[in-house]
Amino acid sequence: MRRGIPPPSGRASRRIPAPDSGAKMNPDWRRRRLLMLFVDGLGMGQPDAAINPLFRGDCPVLAGLLRTAAFPVDATLGVPGVPQSATGTTTLLTGLNAALIAGRHVEGFPGSMLREALSSENIFLKLRAAGLACAFANAYGAGSLEEASSGRRFSATTVAALTGIGRLRLLDDLLAGRAVYHDLTREELRERGFAVPLISPEEAATHLAGIACEHDFTLFEYFQTDRAGHASDPDRKKKVLSLFDLFLATVLRLGSSRGFSVILTSDHGNIEDGLSAAHTMNPVPFIAVEAAGRGPEGAACFSWRDRIRSLSDVAPAILDFLQPADADSLNGKGEYCGV
Repeated sequence: MRRGIPPPSGRASRRIPAPDSGAKMNPDWRRRRLLMLFVDGLGMGQPDAAINPLFRGDCPVLAGLLRTAAFPVDATLGVPGVPQSATGTTTLLTGLNAALIAGRHVEGFPGSMLREALSSENIFLKLRAAGLACAFANAYGAGSLEEASSGRRFSATTVAALTGIGRLRLLDDLLAGRAVYHDLTREELRERGFAVPLISPEEAATHLAGIACEHDFTLFEYFQTDRAGHASDPDRKKKVLSLFDLFLATVLRLGSSRGFSVILTSDHGNIEDGLSAAHTMNPVPFIAVEAAGRGPEGAACFSWRDRIRSLSDVAPAILDFLQPADADSLNGKGEYCGV
């Protein structure tokens, strides 16, 4: 479970640092835009409505993808114990086995060892070094200065965004439709006293699609699923899954029409086990939907399934997808023509 926290200064830099010296934008690469939906606490449990809230009819789009398009990804990382957020997310964003580095699965927020790994090896840094434009689409509330001042409660995604992109999206971005709040509708911001208009999940998806269309790689983190799993409240799970499904349906529709591919995965299981409020040992799903709407496997001939077995394989696969190894792997449209 995570919360968006602004940096110690109280306001993130509005300036995105230039890519590494000498990096060139490849026009073929820019044809391949990718949106990653990181859904915290979503595992692949049994497709049994008596046990699994994902199959009770509240999220038909997600449930359909889990049945027909998802493949399992190991979240244990070969380390004993139950997978946790800090190590799982760090692994997703770096390709490093963070649980092995830390010697255990680390919950919550990353400590100094994991922050160091995130700061030097995150996916944003690597893509920007190749001249690709990246975005972390989550909006951050502006009222957490005390928590942020120590830097101890930065989430893994926050560390990666600050060190890899150089900015966070704040309230002004949210109001302008250039960011999405983690609950999609902004209801939590209203409850905290922020005078922001409520929006629908579909409108949030439209805002996210606008960001994805302007960047080669966009990340959005949805952690209401993990929160709802820990709360073990059936009504809360129903609401969270229903809202996300409306959002997901619109994201997929816009991805197909506007030309960006979508991948969805998680850091560990939780909400799929309706009998427990704890994280699970289940693998997490990986779902890829190509831009042209030709099916769930991924854009053109690119096979995510062949590349990904563990959380540590996700970042390298993203790099492969967005950076063709050589010109022969592309056809004239900037798409992979080989497996």
